[in-house]
Amino acid sequence: MKVLVVGKGGRESAIVWKLAQSKVGFEIFTAPGNPFTARYGRNVPIKESEINALVDFALDNGVDLIFPGGETSIALGIADEGERRGLKVFAPNRAAARLEASKIWAKSFAKRYRVPTADFEVFTEEEFDDAVEYVKGQRFPIVIKADGLAGGKGVVIARSVGEAINTLDQFMNRAKFGEASRRVVIERFLRGEEVSVFAVADGSRWKVFAYARDYKRLRDGDDGPNTGGMGSISPVVLDEQTKSLIEENVVRRTFEGLAREGLKYKGILYFGLMLTENGPFVLEYNVRLGDPETQAILPLMDYDFGEVVVSAAEGNLKEDLIKEPSRFSCCVVAASRGYPERPITGFPITGLEEAERIADAVFLAGVKEEGGQLITSGGRVLSVVATGETLEEARNRAYEAMDKIHFEGMHYRRDIG
Repeated sequence: MKVLVVGKGGRESAIVWKLAQSKVGFEIFTAPGNPFTARYGRNVPIKESEINALVDFALDNGVDLIFPGGETSIALGIADEGERRGLKVFAPNRAAARLEASKIWAKSFAKRYRVPTADFEVFTEEEFDDAVEYVKGQRFPIVIKADGLAGGKGVVIARSVGEAINTLDQFMNRAKFGEASRRVVIERFLRGEEVSVFAVADGSRWKVFAYARDYKRLRDGDDGPNTGGMGSISPVVLDEQTKSLIEENVVRRTFEGLAREGLKYKGILYFGLMLTENGPFVLEYNVRLGDPETQAILPLMDYDFGEVVVSAAEGNLKEDLIKEPSRFSCCVVAASRGYPERPITGFPITGLEEAERIADAVFLAGVKEEGGQLITSGGRVLSVVATGETLEEARNRAYEAMDKIHFEGMHYRRDIG
């Protein structure tokens, strides 16, 4: 079976790595891919945003399944275009993708279907002054979110009136994230424990398959700006009552709400949750696998991920294949100096072979190859992932491996897990 994985980051490296282990026997293409994905198949120089070109390539090359890694191609409607032209696509259509593509739509959806979420207000570009007056009357901290896609960086926890007004100005007046931040959601700050929950769906059925934790802040101790993610662990150990509340009050209500809206959801749905003293609350939805959670989750799978993906894409989810993990994993991300605002790149990377002998995998992301040498080319450069019988064992192995890698300006958190 031929599969086209769309993306070029650490998440797509992990997806390709796991699909290559499947007994389905995939022939793998990755667009645009990176030097890691090239080990397992063919990289194709097509951007994630070039929907028609991706579908054309799939049709011209006999691809059976398109697997979009990130949100860009999904939000642009790759499932709609691919399925219109007779291809199977492991992703929701554009209408369902609004769960991630529009924070305003997602919050309104959650409210309609009684999915627990923080109290919120919405403001458009023309309502900047109203937004300023609103935040002046709030208890801090508060959360300000850009409505549209912002690469995981469109959320600010404002701890004062001044910080809130500055954020609103950056988002709404200065369009820090383009049109994505012209409209904002301002919501109550929730206290508790964060957890990422992942479900797979085939258009009518769904099943939760992973619990993970993402470390968003740049520096140790959850300090510094939000990033796309500096590390992850999996699983997050929860008691059965909490899992039941999550599956019934959040996951089930979401999928039932989608069905009532006439949206047949196919693919992965990610729930970013806060576990509060009043139960689980949705912070955000993502309509795909997370990055870097994917890198932590996939090495734990003692079952054929490829079979699960194919069965869901075909509308016949083999949920009986899915098993709870028996081990723990720790993923640590190495980033370039200046990330997330202005990463400085173009430096050679050394020590990867030594690191790979220690870790389960070193998934490349912001990396390119020049003259046989791997060079940094992005903000998040790579992810080191290790598993163990305990989280401590996994963590120790991950950091032992990371210590072997070097590039100029390299930095990473030392408190993942």
